[in-house]
Amino acid sequence: MAPQIAQPKDFSSNPACPDYGKLQHDPHQRNLKKLGKTKPGVQRYQCKTCGKTFTETKGTLFFRKHAAMAQILEVLALLAEGNRISILSRVKGIKEDTILRWLRETAQHHQELDEVLMRDFHLKRAQIDGLWSFVQNKGEKKGTPKPRNVAPSGFRP
Repeated sequence: MAPQIAQPKDFSSNPACPDYGKLQHDPHQRNLKKLGKTKPGVQRYQCKTCGKTFTETKGTLFFRKHAAMAQILEVLALLAEGNRISILSRVKGIKEDTILRWLRETAQHHQELDEVLMRDFHLKRAQIDGLWSFVQNKGEKKGTPKPRNVAPSGFRP
């Protein structure tokens, strides 16, 4: 049997819980139960041992986001393809500050995101590397300012 990556629904997310980090593969003996969904449709769970609740997106880029997972991924893919934040903001109706916040938070989850962007959005490695370069520079274009041929008095030669 191939090793599987643990999902939030596999164990309690409360570090104080005695069952924290204990994987329970048998669905009949899990200490978690489904507890409805959030407004955007994200599954909520409750630990039977400690009673704490959490969502399936805890610890991911999508935790506490009002936008749908698909929308966030699409915007990040479009940025990787070279689209400007200002254009995406206007076309998608998302504030530029929100897109920039998604970019900053994305840096913490870049390995998982690389896989999704290449698989689901058919991006090339160079496009994704360009996105991470952009994120690393915090969305600012760095470089030397263009020299200006203006004399201190404002007179142009």
